[in-house]
Amino acid sequence: MIKVLKFGGSSLADAEHFRKAAQIVRSDPANRYVVASAPGKRFPEDIKVTDLLLECYRLARAKKPIDEPFGQIENRFREIIKDLGLNLSLEAEFATIRLVIKNRAGRDYVASRGEYLNSMILAEYLGYSFLDAEDSIFFTEEGVLDLSRTDESLEVLLGEAGNAVIPGFYGSMPNGTVRTFSRGGSDITGSIVARAAKADLYENWTDVSGMLMADPRVVKDPKPIPFITYRELRELSYMGASVMHEEAIFPVRDAGIPINIRNTNCPEAPGTMIVPSAEAAAAPEYIITGIAGKVGFSAIYVEKALMNGQLGFCRRLLQILEDNGVSFEHLPSGIDTMSVVVETAALEPHKENIVASINRKIEPDNLHILDNLAMLAVVGRGMVRAEGTAFRVFKALAEAKVNVRMIDQGSSELNIIVGIDAADYSVALDAIYREFVK
Repeated sequence: MIKVLKFGGSSLADAEHFRKAAQIVRSDPANRYVVASAPGKRFPEDIKVTDLLLECYRLARAKKPIDEPFGQIENRFREIIKDLGLNLSLEAEFATIRLVIKNRAGRDYVASRGEYLNSMILAEYLGYSFLDAEDSIFFTEEGVLDLSRTDESLEVLLGEAGNAVIPGFYGSMPNGTVRTFSRGGSDITGSIVARAAKADLYENWTDVSGMLMADPRVVKDPKPIPFITYRELRELSYMGASVMHEEAIFPVRDAGIPINIRNTNCPEAPGTMIVPSAEAAAAPEYIITGIAGKVGFSAIYVEKALMNGQLGFCRRLLQILEDNGVSFEHLPSGIDTMSVVVETAALEPHKENIVASINRKIEPDNLHILDNLAMLAVVGRGMVRAEGTAFRVFKALAEAKVNVRMIDQGSSELNIIVGIDAADYSVALDAIYREFVK
């Protein structure tokens, strides 16, 4: 059996957490490959190493001294090395990085150095090989992950190493410069390594014991999710309810590799298993798997008589949004009406131009924009075969005196999405949760 383990920034914030991570790795000989993040916060007021590095980048670009933030970075790593009792010096690395930043290095290079240095320390502590992601994870000229080349290279390097630590978050461009994923991209690196290693399991170690059925900031003591499919995770992640980077799903999903989200501070907890299909998951205890939502949406409401008989009507409407660089989130429609849900922040700078273009090119009978919307997604593989699920969702909202502005359901019947006033978001989420989880 082969397992790939990824440890987040909170799991490698200091020497104490390094020891916890190392104990987890050493507990099973199948734990062959480890992906490391940069040190995160040790306490609420602390500053992440990546944020300190980005401050160095900002100062260097402004031609100001970087000594203070870079000194904090050096001391963080020195403390970890000293507390672990390692015979390891990173002084040459510090000097090189400091010099390159002063010479106005690219932002991605600077942002990636926390993962780079932390992985060197973890490799030394574990007695594993260090594999620089710059030499094994590749992007195309367009800045898109070159998965086939990466797979081929990583498979060879991992096989030669036997056991290895790989920095998360970055790879390299064809010209050799460093390219990073978006923040949280170490999750993606872990998924890529698991795929290349043909792993049996990808364990994502963080500071929570898996996923919860609802946001604990809104719902008191929500139940954990023991099993969730990739499709369910995608639906919930879209609404922001994920403890890992949503792009990390795709490399392992295609390879059929399950993900286990675990808690470094509570390794005995089983966490959440993310599996390829419903057949691979245990039967759900509840009809729904989870509820998630976001605020900050607007709905462009267009009404035109005999809309259904006009060829290309939908295409023309969406083309106007595309021309203004605005993507749509949902598209509920009727015979003579269409609503296009977009993020308010994306719409706002182009609102006047979009409204003028719709009036000019489509000539609607009625056009208005509804702001301050929230979207709630009720997700669950058990909903397909459960009668009355939609009734219970809307009963819960009605009893909570929440007005539904919009309804959207995917053809898979995996989710029900409702649009409500943003002011009702917390009440609505809690009401739906209480309806299904007694």
